[in-house]
Amino acid sequence: MESKKISFKEERIRKITTLYYSQPEIQKAIFEFSKNREICPRYFEGFGKRPDSFEYPGDIFELVKRGATSFNCSEELWSDPLKIQTGMNEKQLNELRIGWDLLIDIDCKYIDFSKKATQAILKVFKNHHIKNYGIKFSGNKGFHIILPFKSFPKEIAGEKTKDLFPELPRKILAYVRFKAEEEMRDLISEEELEAFKDTKIKKGIKCNNCKEIAQEYTLTEYLCPKCFRRELKKIFHNEKKEFKCPDCRTQFKINRADKIYECKKCNISSKDKPDNFSRHIEIDLFDLMGLDLILISPRHLFRMPYSLHENSGLSSIVLSEEELEKFDLKDASPLNLKVKDFMPKSKENEADYLVREALDWAKNNQISSGESKEILKGKYADFKPIILESIKDEDFPPCIKNILKGISDGKKRGLFALINFFRSVGMNKEDMEKRIYEWNKKNEVPLREGYLQTQLLWAYRKKPIMPPNCKEFYQGFGACQPNEFCNLIKNPVNYLVRKNYISNSKKEKKITKNINKNN
Repeated sequence: MESKKISFKEERIRKITTLYYSQPEIQKAIFEFSKNREICPRYFEGFGKRPDSFEYPGDIFELVKRGATSFNCSEELWSDPLKIQTGMNEKQLNELRIGWDLLIDIDCKYIDFSKKATQAILKVFKNHHIKNYGIKFSGNKGFHIILPFKSFPKEIAGEKTKDLFPELPRKILAYVRFKAEEEMRDLISEEELEAFKDTKIKKGIKCNNCKEIAQEYTLTEYLCPKCFRRELKKIFHNEKKEFKCPDCRTQFKINRADKIYECKKCNISSKDKPDNFSRHIEIDLFDLMGLDLILISPRHLFRMPYSLHENSGLSSIVLSEEELEKFDLKDASPLNLKVKDFMPKSKENEADYLVREALDWAKNNQISSGESKEILKGKYADFKPIILESIKDEDFPPCIKNILKGISDGKKRGLFALINFFRSVGMNKEDMEKRIYEWNKKNEVPLREGYLQTQLLWAYRKKPIMPPNCKEFYQGFGACQPNEFCNLIKNPVNYLVRKNYISNSKKEKKITKNINKNN
């Protein structure tokens, strides 16, 4: 049987890895950083098994001899990484997690701008009294910055900081991202920005509040020339622009069309607040910085310090701030390196001010409350909530009853179902919120109140929609335990409507019977 041929590139990398990882100082640097972290080797064929950890520095070279080319590790710190299992719930993960580091991954398309984005973030740190941070080259076109868990307060608003992953680091990164854009503008010249005029980097009109690129659409007023019916529609790019009058089927004519910019994040538009948007098309510096909030997620891995990069063949070397300024790709050649600690000697609570500012900023930039007047599309766009004469828990379908008892898994899906169920049957806002908060207390690990509030605010911005149809959705987290009546319906709302109708019919018959008896 013929052995699989390997490419020239793979053969070259394998030769480098054997020589490179055989160095005791490289093994020691990777091993020391791996403590309390989940690690995962990378092979040319893909990633190795998870979870994994190193017991000795020599384990690294043993994996290299089996074909490993690089090593990745978690942002989260664990009491025993080998106890991690896929499918663990939040409570189980919190019991294992002992902390997390804030790892910022700057992945610009151009190394020079990665450098400037890194410098901008470091300036933000300094402005928030943070002096100790780690910097390293990612191995390709970007850089990694680390703030150790030690830098953060142990508790925030009565909750253990270690349990606030990934929500808290995401808020911190969003804030840092926002503040770093201001610093980037001082580092990039107009000539440099002009160079991106014809590139694929995201551009557009910006919201002056959050600095995000706004969504653009044309608010179009249609007029029927026959029956004079008027309709107002949002027309997005590449959407259908021609419509017929629903009354007389005559082709609508465009009476007026206004270009509108809308920031979904801040829930404002140029129609109401034109001064809140930039006057000219701007480059999205967030896109240029390459900062992605999604990279901060449970069990996310990043390249370990001094690990090689398969594509570039370069090492993920640790840098000082002075070395960052002069950094050139050849400095990361694996042939001649000086090993340094990536983890800085941070002070306790050094990032306290940053955390407080980030949380205040996140709170002020949440989706605002209030009903949205936007035109909805889709299956339930015209759905009107049913107003039932009386809503009794005994008439609820089994799935809703089971959710209301409190659940351990699928709490977010349960919340989604409850909100849409209660709104669809016409429960008033105060009663619904009371029921939701009472339900949350019954859960094995309650959802954070901030999350409940955000979901409720988001729901209030939309017209009521039906909860998910029966079986599969509710089976996914063990809430579906159908009875005979469930065979007659397809949605939890239908169940309650039918039960309510039956109850009212029986009540009406009883009243009629009593009236006839008295007569």
